[in-house]
Parts: sequence; C-alpha cells; structure tokens
Amino acid sequence: MTKHEQILQHIRSLEVGNKISVRQIAKALGVSEGTAYRAIKDAENQGLVSTIERVGTIRIEKKQKDNIEQLTYAEVINIVDGQVLGGRNGLYKTLNKFVIGAMKADAMMRYVEAGNLLIVGNREQVHKLALEEGSAVLITGGFDTSEEVKHLADELELPIISTSYDTFTVATMINRAIYDQLIKKEIVLVEDILIPLERTNYMTNSNTVEKWHELNNKTGHSRYPIVDEDLKLQGVVTAKDVMGVSQFIELEKVMTKQPIAVTAQTSVASAAHMMVWEGIELLPVIDSGKRLLGIISRQDVLKALQMLQRQPHVGDTIEDLVTRHFEDISTSQEYCYLLEVTPQMTNHLGTISYGVITTIVTEAGSRVLRKYKKGDLVVENITLFFIKPVQIESKIKVLPRVLEVGRKFGKVDVELFHEGQIVGKAMLMAQLIDR
Repeated sequence: MTKHEQILQHIRSLEVGNKISVRQIAKALGVSEGTAYRAIKDAENQGLVSTIERVGTIRIEKKQKDNIEQLTYAEVINIVDGQVLGGRNGLYKTLNKFVIGAMKADAMMRYVEAGNLLIVGNREQVHKLALEEGSAVLITGGFDTSEEVKHLADELELPIISTSYDTFTVATMINRAIYDQLIKKEIVLVEDILIPLERTNYMTNSNTVEKWHELNNKTGHSRYPIVDEDLKLQGVVTAKDVMGVSQFIELEKVMTKQPIAVTAQTSVASAAHMMVWEGIELLPVIDSGKRLLGIISRQDVLKALQMLQRQPHVGDTIEDLVTRHFEDISTSQEYCYLLEVTPQMTNHLGTISYGVITTIVTEAGSRVLRKYKKGDLVVENITLFFIKPVQIESKIKVLPRVLEVGRKFGKVDVELFHEGQIVGKAMLMAQLIDR
C-alpha cells in the first residue's frame, strides 16, 4: 500500500466530526506534508472530508446518491460564506429542513424541529429557543449573538452561523446549491453500473495463455484485465493477443500494457465515448491507486444510456432549457425545427451564446440521425463555419441535412435561419453505437 493510500485509509477510520490537518496527518503517519496535503485533497474529492474557511478540514459522512439533496451544516457555511460562532462539533451533521424566521417567536417555533436550520436576523431570544428545540441557526445580515447562546450551541453541538448576506439572498443561494446537486444526482456514473470485483473474471501476471482459454470457454468473453498480487491493473489481454501463441507463455509477455481504464467517478457518457472511439467491448474500473474495482461492458453502458433517456429530470441544465423549446415543423421534403431565443440562452450582449448554438446543432443533428438509424450515438466532432448575432426573443429555424450515414458513423450539415437569412452553419460528426 502506498503512503497516499495509507493516509486515505487512516482518514476513513476517523470518526465523523474529527478535525484533521496536514501537519497532524504528516506527524501521525510519518509522511511529508506534501504527501499529506495531496491525500487530504483526494479525500475531499471523494466526499470524505470538507474544508471550511476559518474552521478547518472536518471528517464528514460520505453522501449516498439517494440523499444528495440534503446538505451538511459544513456545506451551508461554504455556500453562504459564513462564519461559525459556536457549535463547531456539529458541523458534520445533515440538516433536513430550512425554516425562515419572519414572524413572532411563538408562531415561529411551531415550525422549528430538531435537525432544522433556522434562518433569522439578530433576535437572540429566537436563537436560544431554536437551539433548545434541536435546530441550528443561521444569522443573516452579519450580526453576532450573545456569549450565552454560543455556549449553548457548543454544549448541544449545534452550529450557530453568521453570514453577511440578507435572508432572501441566503435562501436563493442554498436553493441553487441543492438544485445543482440534483442535476449531479441524475448523471449516471461508472460506479452505478460496474460489475464488482467479486463477479469480475481477471487474471494475474503469472497466469499462462492456457488460463485465458479456460476463462474464454467458461464465460464466452475474450477480454480480461491482468493484475499483480496487490490487485493493481497491469494490462489487458484479448483474443488478438493470444492468437497463435503457445499455451505455456505467461500472459505478462503478450498482454497490452498501460490499457485504457476508467474510475468509478467517470460518467457513463465519457466511458461510452472511449469504447466507441477505441472500438473496445470492456473497460477495467480502477481506484486512485490503480487497483481493480471491477469492469464495465459495452452492454452495461448501452443499457444505462437507454435508461437515462427514459428518466424524468428534476433539475434543468442549459441543454434541457434549449431542447424543451424545440418545435418539430418537419415536412415530407425536409427536417426542420423552430426555436425561440429565451433570456437564458443569451450572452452579456443579449445575443444567442456560442454554447447554445452548439447545443442546438447537437440536438438537431442527433434527432435527424436517430430517424435514419435507431440506437445511441456519441457526438465526436462539431465544426462551426460561421455565426451571426441573433437577439433575444428571435425565432430560429433549424435545418439539419444528413450527408452520410454508415454502420458506425453519421455526418450532418446543420443550417440556422432567422427571418429567411442564414445566421449559422455547422457540420456534426457522430459515432453510432449498435444496440
């Protein structure tokens, strides 16, 4: 196990709520501060710790996808650029509801429960009552609170936080953060579909070609990952590698070294693109230490992409906003779509943004290719020949024309018109994935 992995294992063993630092980790495990810093940053990316300004780095509970819309108090501090006045030991706790205190104390307390976050101004009596009910407090307007309330927060391990923003801005910022997390929740990752290690067929460096033939007869598959004694990925062996080779030769001598692999956090869309681009049926999944976690197959990726298309979306991305306004006005002679430029689609000059143009081209090209060939596709290349400014509330006519469709790829010319004048022209190339 490398020093980096040892530090990550040590961080995982710490209790939720523990405070950690680079110096402390370096001293405890006898590593350099640089190694400790890199490992802590990796732990933060994995959702094991959270770093809060003026507080430090705290071990937090890693969120599951099903409760990603819930925030910890530590995350709220980062969102509202807050300052902790008391109750630091409760920062790792997850809150389940926000309550805005905009009424008399008696009426307000009917809505406050344990696990809430009360958003309120400089009303010390309300701060105290909320803490006694088991709710944390977020004070807006940059106000402080009394020492008595701070001591109570420490005693109950419930954070009391101060932010310079007003109540409306705070509520908007928190809603935005939850909305962003809901969009992330919808992105299917490799970890959601991978075949775990215990169900993965793999071989070691010392195995011979004879072992490949055994597994091939047993499973019908032709591609297997090769690992060392520590389960670190060393290569991949395929039917092409063992063709015409003696059964007694070690796999290490015929395998493909430094194979393409993905991590558990890679999106399924990225994995699909790699598989199509490289023409491979199976990808090994590895962790940060290059240890094998499992595999994903082309079939798994296709199923996930098809399932994703049928899922209802909770959060709207820019792509959702654009495609929702697509109106199909195709005729028997040509494919045609109509779109109105909404305020969200514009740049700071009030004209349609380049990113939206790309989304329009992608959507139109994808729709028309699917009419020619059923299945999934991965956009490989978009060339924009020219763009003219189109202002807000204008209607754009989109004319996609298929130039070529093969077994594995498609080429589409897309033209954009406004009031009869051409305002954009692009060429889209896409890889087609057979079902």
